[in-house]
Amino acid sequence: MRALSLALLVSLAFAAPVAAAGKKVLLIAGTISHGPGAHEHNAGVLLLQKCLKSVPDLQVEVSLNGWPKDPAALNGIDAVVMYCDGGVKHLALADNRLAVLGALARRGVGIGCVHYAVEPTKEKGQAEFLQWMGGAFEIDWSVNPHWDAHFKSLPTHPITRGVKPFTIRDEWYFNMRFVEGRKGVTPILVAVPDASTTSRPDGHHSGNPTVRAAVARGEAQVVSWAYERPDGGRGFGCTGAHFHANWGNDDFRRTVLNAILWLAKVEVPAGGVVSTVTAADLAANLDPKPAVKAKAAKKAEGKK
Repeated sequence: MRALSLALLVSLAFAAPVAAAGKKVLLIAGTISHGPGAHEHNAGVLLLQKCLKSVPDLQVEVSLNGWPKDPAALNGIDAVVMYCDGGVKHLALADNRLAVLGALARRGVGIGCVHYAVEPTKEKGQAEFLQWMGGAFEIDWSVNPHWDAHFKSLPTHPITRGVKPFTIRDEWYFNMRFVEGRKGVTPILVAVPDASTTSRPDGHHSGNPTVRAAVARGEAQVVSWAYERPDGGRGFGCTGAHFHANWGNDDFRRTVLNAILWLAKVEVPAGGVVSTVTAADLAANLDPKPAVKAKAAKKAEGKK
């Protein structure tokens, strides 16, 4: 009887809803990139960390300016989110980091990427990203225009709790490469790109015949998604957040904050993660970019 009671208690423990207690999330920021106000990786993850303080008993750690120098930072985490430059410079592609992330994924750790971080390379990283997150940016297939995305409807999903339809201009990548048949993928943010998104010539990131045909047909495009891995782990991709100011949009910010909880298998509140961001918050922790500012000022002066 005692053995039976113990077995029952164990089964109930595993069946109970997961709370934030004991959950740990790691947000990894990339190094300085782009001009002022764009790709503000450090300021972005620090802002997300601040906003997640409203979630009781959730431990949110950050690694600024790149991959954690201390491997112990990855110990005991339930989710990791990368916000960094992609392509050949993607921080996940250096050293043995793909193997490290693979080991975390096999342990059930949620893996998410924001903006440029959704782009590994086709030769290195793409197979793993598809396995972990269900989708990725692929050169000569996906594109990265700046456009106004109108998110007119949202799916019923924990990530969209408390999120209302919204419109926001960003560098929304689309025509993403997804796993076969999008099995396990739930589109979170979907919008129809306008004609301006094909105004550039064809290029690795700018355009291709497949994208031009899709835009001409008015096809809706997935720009953010959730993924449930066959092994029970979770993945998330968001192609926006080029502009730091966009974290000031309550609905966009709530989408990403909810996703971080969902990745860690923390119950997302019915109204989503509630947070307030001020102008001062957005101005905090921005990367120093004097060289970029000087170059921009000189260019502007030359146009006068």
